[in-house]
Amino acid sequence: MTSLPDSSLQIEQINSRARRIKVFVHLVHGFGATRWSKAWAKGEMPGILDKLPYGYYHAANDQYDIEYSEDADESCLTRFIRLGLRRALGFDLLHAWRNRAGLHESDIVWTHTELEHLGVLLLWWLTKPVSRPRLIAQSVWLYDRWYDYSAPKRWLYKTLLSKADVLTVLSPDNLVRARELFPNMPVEFVRFGIDSGAITPAVKRIRHKPLRVLSLGRDMHRDWDTLIQAIKPCGDWHLRIAATQNTPRSTKRSGTIELIEAITAREVSDLYAWADIVVLPLRANMHASGITVLAEAALSGVPVIASDTGGLRSYFSRREVKYVPVGDFLALRHAIRALADDDNLRFRLACAAQERILSDDLSSRAYAMRHREISNRLLFASEEASTPANGRRADATAGR
Repeated sequence: MTSLPDSSLQIEQINSRARRIKVFVHLVHGFGATRWSKAWAKGEMPGILDKLPYGYYHAANDQYDIEYSEDADESCLTRFIRLGLRRALGFDLLHAWRNRAGLHESDIVWTHTELEHLGVLLLWWLTKPVSRPRLIAQSVWLYDRWYDYSAPKRWLYKTLLSKADVLTVLSPDNLVRARELFPNMPVEFVRFGIDSGAITPAVKRIRHKPLRVLSLGRDMHRDWDTLIQAIKPCGDWHLRIAATQNTPRSTKRSGTIELIEAITAREVSDLYAWADIVVLPLRANMHASGITVLAEAALSGVPVIASDTGGLRSYFSRREVKYVPVGDFLALRHAIRALADDDNLRFRLACAAQERILSDDLSSRAYAMRHREISNRLLFASEEASTPANGRRADATAGR
């Protein structure tokens, strides 16, 4: 196994665990701490969310200080320039530049997607800071898109990522691709989680008539065509599709299918309370597309049917989620009918999914703690390796 890289800078700066570690969480523009926390407090954000994005703040303790990136106020012109540069590069360099103080002055930087870490790495390449922090470079869509990028972009991304300290992914499928592309880099699978304290215990319910089917999400890998094919002929089913992009126009003319907006936490909560079944239709992907919706539905006590792709089984097994083949509208229709006709089956799936969240700790806190664990190994590897353990040299990568 590839060992985590050494850094004489961190050995110099962090020579004792008594020193507080500065973590800078650099997230995409729109997820700045101030903007997010204000909107969260007012309930203006959809879904089951933490008071700060993705719950990274849970890792703070008497040793770790967690600071988030902020969004700069933009005029129409500066926004146009930033988005134009982002479109050309495939990541947000200007947003990283605006947060350069935090990115330069921390001990370690955590990122959530390639939109952030590629910008950070290019910023450091251009500015050459004397004290370069460590970097956990998490990617979401990068490896799905890799062979669609132009050769110059692949060269740039590979060059930049070779300067990261560890690559992380949210799916074992992405783990395989990342290790193929970066065989000399440490790559780790980190399971995503949301606020498990928001659980609503599942209750056994008689299905509504018409059956209430819900589907949510905006990820590029939602397979609305297959879902609509499965639902449209069934007049005794009613489908609501919420907060989506690229839904076919034909859905607007169907009496069994309703396109709605859900832009607040209360609106999303009400949708889960309304639904008999949540369906997660997906195209083939490697990044656990839909995991947030799946976890939200589980916490809300609603059974889920999902396309079997993206590594979702590493979060929920067939005991907790009804999986169907990708792109098979007949299999999806049969699965919906099976759950519609069996109140006990829906209840068992909902209960099992909630048990899985709690027993495996699929929470945002556990997600944050994994980042702290990786950070400990990055920052203290040299210290641990030199500390005697029962008269032997300790292995800094033990337990990886």
